[in-house]
Amino acid sequence: MIRSFKALLIRDLKLAARVGGSGMMGLIFFLAIVTLIPFALGPDLNLLSRIGPAILWIAALLATLIGLDRLFQADQEDGSLDLLRLAPVPLEVVVFAKVAAHWLVTGLPLALAAPLLGLLVALSPEGMLAMVATLLVGTPALTFIGAVGAALTASLRRGGLILAILVLPFMIPILIFGVSAANAAVGGTVPFATPFLILAALSLFSAVVGIVGAAAALRSGE
Repeated sequence: MIRSFKALLIRDLKLAARVGGSGMMGLIFFLAIVTLIPFALGPDLNLLSRIGPAILWIAALLATLIGLDRLFQADQEDGSLDLLRLAPVPLEVVVFAKVAAHWLVTGLPLALAAPLLGLLVALSPEGMLAMVATLLVGTPALTFIGAVGAALTASLRRGGLILAILVLPFMIPILIFGVSAANAAVGGTVPFATPFLILAALSLFSAVVGIVGAAAALRSGE
């Protein structure tokens, strides 16, 4: 099973590198949002530093949605998903491998780019480190939740808007505790560990629910 997981993960990473698109587009979209908002708000550095974590988290959430609609749709269109359903490997392992590959291509670059983009919103060094930590822990939850919507809309053409409508309400708790943890690191009223541990717990819960839910949705589409 581990060998199958590695093979599926490497396959999806190679496909992402060959086709390109979602990872780079997500990073460019992330950069565009974080760049535009300071221009709209003006040169008030105190205001930017206060709302900087919220800006980065909202941008990361929206950037994560880019390409999620193709998570299973491409395999559905070329018939690969039918072969994966018939494989002896549990469908949950297939979902986990595909979600992990998507996060490595999309979510991980967003977290690593946070310190650089934090300069645009006047974050302190402590705030930049907190943003990296919260995004590393929180963006997998966004991807796992999005995987359920991607599985439900895999057979629909142009299901990106429907996917966003389905999954955005469930991503709000991740956004709340991600921003709370980042704010706590730069002088909030609660310790950093409290919202950060809740965020980690939400990610673990989302991983279980997302894998099982996405696999069930794919089975129902047989």
